Amino acid sequence: MKVKLSQAVKMFFGNSSLEMVYFEAIANALDANATEIEIKISANALNQHETLQIEISDNGEGFTDERYKKFSKLFDVDESTHKGLGRLVYLCYFENVKVTSYFENTKKRTFDFSEGFEEHKFKVEPVSETPSGTSFRMSDYVLQRIAKGDYIHPKKIKQRILEEFYSRLFHLKKQGYSVKIKIESTVDSKKTVTQIVNDDIPEFTAIELTSSINLIDKFNLYYSIKKVEQQDSSLIAAISVDNRTVKVDLISNENMPLGYEMVFLLYSEFFVGKIDAARQNLTISPQELKDVQTLFRKEVVSIIESVIPSIKKRNKGVKVGLVTRYPHLSGYFDADNIGYVSRSEILKKAQDEFFKEQKEILDATSLNDEQFKKSIELSSRALTEYILFRQLTIEKLKKSTDNDSEAELHKLFASMRKDGRFEKKDAIDDIYRNNAWLLDDKYMTYETILSDREMSELIQIITDEEESTDDNRPDIALIFSNNPANKKPFDVVIVELKKRGISLEENMKVVTQLEKRARRLMKHYNNQIQRIWFYGIIEFNDDVEMQLAGEYTELYSSGKMYYRETNVAISLNPKVTLPIGVFIWDLDAVISDADARNSAFLNLIKSKFIQ
Repeated sequence: MKVKLSQAVKMFFGNSSLEMVYFEAIANALDANATEIEIKISANALNQHETLQIEISDNGEGFTDERYKKFSKLFDVDESTHKGLGRLVYLCYFENVKVTSYFENTKKRTFDFSEGFEEHKFKVEPVSETPSGTSFRMSDYVLQRIAKGDYIHPKKIKQRILEEFYSRLFHLKKQGYSVKIKIESTVDSKKTVTQIVNDDIPEFTAIELTSSINLIDKFNLYYSIKKVEQQDSSLIAAISVDNRTVKVDLISNENMPLGYEMVFLLYSEFFVGKIDAARQNLTISPQELKDVQTLFRKEVVSIIESVIPSIKKRNKGVKVGLVTRYPHLSGYFDADNIGYVSRSEILKKAQDEFFKEQKEILDATSLNDEQFKKSIELSSRALTEYILFRQLTIEKLKKSTDNDSEAELHKLFASMRKDGRFEKKDAIDDIYRNNAWLLDDKYMTYETILSDREMSELIQIITDEEESTDDNRPDIALIFSNNPANKKPFDVVIVELKKRGISLEENMKVVTQLEKRARRLMKHYNNQIQRIWFYGIIEFNDDVEMQLAGEYTELYSSGKMYYRETNVAISLNPKVTLPIGVFIWDLDAVISDADARNSAFLNLIKSKFIQ
């Protein structure tokens, strides 16, 4: 060969897989008119990759002088359906490939195919009359491991060979040929055997499709649907290209009808030669591929729904579920593909369409009547999206357990530390990181919120004065003002959180923490601060309530909340004490109150979107 094989291998088969070794050998064997092909795989164990050996033999015409000449020269092909590169894939996986071939009944050709292959290095010798055929013995596996057990498992290999060669085997069967492919694997002394015979190739029904993709070439769909056990369910949708098949993503695995074996093959002269050198990707434009997928999926969906009427009912339920869960995207869902394309893809496409329309409205310098109505609709949908986000946050809080750390719980209320400062002017940008509404929707009118930030930063905001470093960090500090001119004096809310499942002693530390915050803040009371609220949020149980009942007053609430006034000393000389009020709030009460408020919005919005 005139090409450096190691470079050619990397260039054309950089993203190959071991199964391509079988595909190439089978394709070459069928080109040589073989009717019997045998694949033998052996390895000491799956994790002993260096022991892997593969032998592939056939009863084809063998390496005649003409066939050997073509094998020896890359790109030497007779027609566009061949690429002249496939044998390079052997060298992706094995250093040594020994070839033995019998041809013309009395001749035997042997040679080694490796990176140092030279076409003149072969041996031809006479033999007594012997049936023609070729065997490839591959050894010295070059990779660090066998990527998947499926690559050496006969049943899995059989399925992939069928997927790759359905179209060719189908045509051979129609022409009266009987092709047998035997697959044998011996791994860890365990032998497994299976085979592909004509009975594995289904009888296809053919229909001609109406298409505007190409005005010259016709598109024909061949399909087969038969009932099987649920564990044997399968669906293959592929395009026939040069006697091989290229899988097309039409129906996601999550939506595959169970209890059926389905094969859909799309044929057209339009696809002849339109495949890359490694036979992995179609070489058609993105728009052409999109048009082909649309045509192919439409026909496949129609066939499936006619054969299995229950699918249509199932898909209707999927649509109702999507609209119920994501009402703000109602009308944007691709209704024709619901139940076939993956749920995540349906959602992404709907979300993209929603964002696209939002951008068009926001970028408009003026709005006509139609755009104005659209802006109102989009605003409603945007609000719904936010309400849904809030509900998701509430659901995460409901599912919180003793195993969740205090930091994990805290992050559901607001981002922490370096991301834990929120300013009124940035409220829109921070809306999905700051969930102060969990405490009460009125808390979203803040001037500043500090989440797990130093106490000295809080004092500096209130006083406008530099403070000495104080690395004590309130869990959440909310600062409010009803004076837009100069903001002061402020209202301040301090919140301390405790995780679930801790001891009574650990829970009651929340009171000490709140009093400690009060000592720092009360020095500025009646000056820069006009009012302060202190909240401790903990998980209530009988021990906690017993402790609180002695000194605290239970307040009327949909959940559990206790209140107590106490005096906090802010100075010893002279001695100055000031009263503060401390609220101890059950975490589940916080969650249920937030859920009740948000559900009111959510139910109202759903009633408008879901028809």
